Amino acid sequence: MKKLLFMLVAVCLLLPSAAMADDDKKAAKVAEKERKERLKENKKESKRKIKELSKDGYKVLGSSRSLESMLMAHYDKLDKAGDDAREFVGIATKVRSKNVGKQMAANNAAIAYVQEYREMRGRMLTDVTADGSMSESEFEHFYSAFESEIQKDIKGEMTESFSIIKDNKNGTYEVQSFFIVNENAATKTRLRSLENALKESEAAQKNAERISAFVRGEK
Repeated sequence: MKKLLFMLVAVCLLLPSAAMADDDKKAAKVAEKERKERLKENKKESKRKIKELSKDGYKVLGSSRSLESMLMAHYDKLDKAGDDAREFVGIATKVRSKNVGKQMAANNAAIAYVQEYREMRGRMLTDVTADGSMSESEFEHFYSAFESEIQKDIKGEMTESFSIIKDNKNGTYEVQSFFIVNENAATKTRLRSLENALKESEAAQKNAERISAFVRGEK
């Protein structure tokens, strides 16, 4: 009888482990299916983008790799990073120097990042001026400094995937640079930018806690 009870207890202990193993296998199958679907979508998007860019006369800048391989590698990086990764594209038009074009494209990608947060700016303005603790002009002064700090600091978090170039046939070029931003790292950068911007405004310092909540994405 004792032996039988021991076996029953052992079986009961093993059942949860077996169920967990089955759940892990199911989760792995789902993840693999999703990965294959993303790869399929990437190939479709890559072909569409290649057709569009090739038609416009773009070529890869600074690499011997094909446009297709660069795009696929870019999409693969985005997929592996998951929801934390965001794509930003900087464009420089009518430049006479390829190097200057790349620098301008990087600057414009940083500007594009800043502009993504214009909605936050409006909500923040409403929040900090609603009770009169900060005037609209004080807020504008602070936020202008904040945007300048972000635009400067975010460049360190923008990882370039590749750049392409088009000859405008008039002595000038157009350059597009593709970047990936890790949003977790970017949030830390925005908070550092906020610290510097707060030094420009006493009114903003008094509302620092409320403002930082917006920057962290909590409001």
